Amino acid sequence: MYSVTSKDGTKIAYDKVGQGPALILVAGAFSYRKFPQQVELADLLSEYFTVYNYDRRGRGDSGDTHPYDVAREIEDLQALIDEAGGSAYVWGLSSGAALALRAAKAGLNITKLALHEPPFVVRAEDRKPPKDFREHTSELISKNNRAEAIKYFMTKGMGAPSFVVSMMRIFPGVWSRLIEIAHTLPYDAALLDGYMEGKELSVEWWSDVTMPTLVLEGTESPASLRHSAQALANVLPNAQLLSKKGLGHTKKLDTKKISPELTLFFTANH
Repeated sequence: MYSVTSKDGTKIAYDKVGQGPALILVAGAFSYRKFPQQVELADLLSEYFTVYNYDRRGRGDSGDTHPYDVAREIEDLQALIDEAGGSAYVWGLSSGAALALRAAKAGLNITKLALHEPPFVVRAEDRKPPKDFREHTSELISKNNRAEAIKYFMTKGMGAPSFVVSMMRIFPGVWSRLIEIAHTLPYDAALLDGYMEGKELSVEWWSDVTMPTLVLEGTESPASLRHSAQALANVLPNAQLLSKKGLGHTKKLDTKKISPELTLFFTANH
């Protein structure tokens, strides 16, 4: 394990594997650097890249300085880019894709960007979380009601059926990992706040995210995720959409299908 110190003094833990250009992996909600699929993906990509697989603040071995602000998470990513030599490729999954995208807009030196099914809601007819989603998630965590926060985030935020949460509780190892990381769910809700209201994305707002960008979507994914990926590929100035079966993330992440696509994108001359 390695660590860097973010601008506000928070320790950010990471693992580093492989050789080649720097590639930073940004996990989504409920994930962290030791999450099995995250480790698998890092190992697969390490043949071509120096992969930085880190714990977002509040998770795993990273610190957590209050109050939370999205800008602090962007500074964490900046600290990792600095550690990697000043520039890096970045892949973000789900809310991690939202973080990576917002970091790119903030001007971080991301040379190529891969956005994997960011969970924006861009059409009025798609399922939307409650208007007080962020506030209610934070309220549940403030009361230390982690189990209810997990259920609420998964069902109201991600659209998962209630039985999926019930099944997760049957497996103690899985459930204990979710409980351990549940206090960071308000951070993911904050990252997505304002982007899940069923509104079209602004071409002007994202016009300065000009690096080559790959937007990934699974053909098996829920409609709202696919609509989000398609909309981002349309509004980002230098983006391409990759739509293929097996690239979804709402079930188990298929790292063996994802890693070749990322390798092809990041190693290609653009």
